[in-house]
Amino acid sequence: MIQQATFLFISGAEIAFILFIAIMVFGADKLPEIARGLGKGMRTLKDATNDIKHEITKTAENNGIDTSITKDVKKELDKVKDDIEDFTGSVKRKF
Repeated sequence: MIQQATFLFISGAEIAFILFIAIMVFGADKLPEIARGLGKGMRTLKDATNDIKHEITKTAENNGIDTSITKDVKKELDKVKDDIEDFTGSVKRKF
């Protein structure tokens, strides 16, 4: 069985088709401007998200709320993820 790489459940051919349509609609000279604008927008969204997370953490620490539980949960989840990857790795190699 051959498995094709997908990005967000979209195959390479579908991505190429979407790019072709975008070039047809906007033109090749406008695509860099559009991509630049999308990149700036994504960066702004990421910065805003990080600021909100920082403010929530800061407020929780100022009010005496224990935030170490999230670190403990993350450690446990990482352990489980590693165990699953170790198990599935051996299963994948057998096939």
